Amino acid sequence: MSDAQATPIAWQYVCYSLPILIPMSVYVFKKCFANKYRTLNSKVVLITGASSGLGETLAHEFYSHGCALILTGRSSNELERVKSDLLSRSDIKNVNKPCILVLDLIEQSTIEVVSQKVLGVFGRVDILINNAGISYRGRAEATMAEVDYKVMLVNYFGQVALTKAILPSMIHHNSGHIIAISSVQGKIAVPFRSAYTASKHALQAFFDTLRAEISHHKVKVTVVSPGYIQTNLSLNALTGSGSKYGIMDESTMSGYSAEYVAQRIVDAVVNDEQEVIIAPFYARLAIGLRYVWPRFYFWIMKCRADRQASQKM
Repeated sequence: MSDAQATPIAWQYVCYSLPILIPMSVYVFKKCFANKYRTLNSKVVLITGASSGLGETLAHEFYSHGCALILTGRSSNELERVKSDLLSRSDIKNVNKPCILVLDLIEQSTIEVVSQKVLGVFGRVDILINNAGISYRGRAEATMAEVDYKVMLVNYFGQVALTKAILPSMIHHNSGHIIAISSVQGKIAVPFRSAYTASKHALQAFFDTLRAEISHHKVKVTVVSPGYIQTNLSLNALTGSGSKYGIMDESTMSGYSAEYVAQRIVDAVVNDEQEVIIAPFYARLAIGLRYVWPRFYFWIMKCRADRQASQKM
């Protein structure tokens, strides 16, 4: 048989095989991915800031994969609501009843006490998700120092204190995964966000350092840097005077859905990703510009500041 005759026959085999190969490939892919998610079953997951927004969505996402949840937040009523919503989901078979504990990261003296309660629930924490946080809007020079301190207390010192309280147990078990929910603003600074972006830069630096120091204990660290997410973060943001901002920013309204970000975080845990940036191309470009062409980046931020200042006048 000549090559010319063999070629059409080979293509016929390919065409006949495709209806079988494609579904089979999809099945194998789903099977492999399902097996990855199965590793989450009965993992003990501690989520801070779980009473609303991304934290609440993360609770639903991890619960759907069979995790044993410990949910913390400032409002016991809202935590009860989230717990009730989880238990009422008929589409999920999870034998692990969620546990809720009130925790306010501003109250530093209570973190150690609550941490001991956390460890007493299931005897360990497999995955710690440092999600609680507060945002800020204002001019740096017009912002009271107390506001800077409060934002740093919640977004940085509180996360660090909780991590240090849980970490010895993870080291003892020679296993664990710490997730720090940072922000794109932990990588680049933008105008009128000084307190917030400073806290996220500090968070990024701390957990990058921690990752290197504890890797030999088989404790993993993932820093997640999302862009804008459709939550109430801007509504509850502090202003320079310490009052609530109370406005839903346009950028927040057009941001990623909390469901998408939560799913991406679960994937990061399953795939052992050390860093995750959930942001559109222009934000990723800005991160790159900050390091390869800083002068141009600073000029862009100056123009942005001028434009935003003129809009507020």
